[in-house]
Amino acid sequence: MSIGNAPDGNSPADDRPPLPEDDRPSIGRALRDARLAANLTVEEVSHSTRVRVPIVYAIEEDDFSRCGGDVYARGHVRTLARAVGLDPAALVEQYDAEHGGRPAPTSAAPMFEAERIRPERRRPNWTAAMVAAIVVVVGFAGFTLFGQNGAGTGSGSAASGQASARPPSQAPKPAPSKPAPIASESAIAAVPQDKVTVKLTAIDDKSWISAKARDGKLLFDGLLEKGDSKTFQDDERLDLILGNAGVIELFVNGKKVQDEFAPGQVERLTYTRGDPEVG
Repeated sequence: MSIGNAPDGNSPADDRPPLPEDDRPSIGRALRDARLAANLTVEEVSHSTRVRVPIVYAIEEDDFSRCGGDVYARGHVRTLARAVGLDPAALVEQYDAEHGGRPAPTSAAPMFEAERIRPERRRPNWTAAMVAAIVVVVGFAGFTLFGQNGAGTGSGSAASGQASARPPSQAPKPAPSKPAPIASESAIAAVPQDKVTVKLTAIDDKSWISAKARDGKLLFDGLLEKGDSKTFQDDERLDLILGNAGVIELFVNGKKVQDEFAPGQVERLTYTRGDPEVG
């Protein structure tokens, strides 16, 4: 006995109800659609968020490999969602669900340590030590010369003989000079008053940073390895992006910025002359 086909030409197996699927669009598709709906170009979104144009394009194609890891990817998704009017929390939650869950604090121990920033160790001030040594030598030589001249102009030969016979060890010794004070961390080598100067040091771990001048010129964009420092200057303003901001020690115009940044946090900052003050 033959079995006929269903009236629509499909096999009976095709009549089974489809399996449930997540009908949400992908993260990249949602961001692109929202951007287009808001009549924004990729360049405009990049300018307002400080996320580079190639990274915006990559995220809209659901390619997160250029973000530098889950921590930075989550930060970019949150930032772009705000720029195009989407709910950042929902998209970050979707990212976590699609990429193995929220990053655990222990998955990259140095990056997520709760330990606060340790101050940079002070280095010996060799210039001040040399100046102090020169002052001591010059002072001692001057005192010795003065003593010899005084002995030569004495009123009596006996007094002169006593003065010349005095052992060198009995001559008054010059008071030891006080050591020059070590320069404080808040005074970074004569910071120009007519410019804005920012110094960044990666204390506990490496951090991705980006720095731009007021005219939009990119001064630096890359990784700052643990223990490395970068100093930037501009006549009016510096715009910064700090990835893993909690490991950065920050000096602005010679003054240390006491921040509350957490490890793994992405921060966007702007500084001008007269700061420190978070932009």
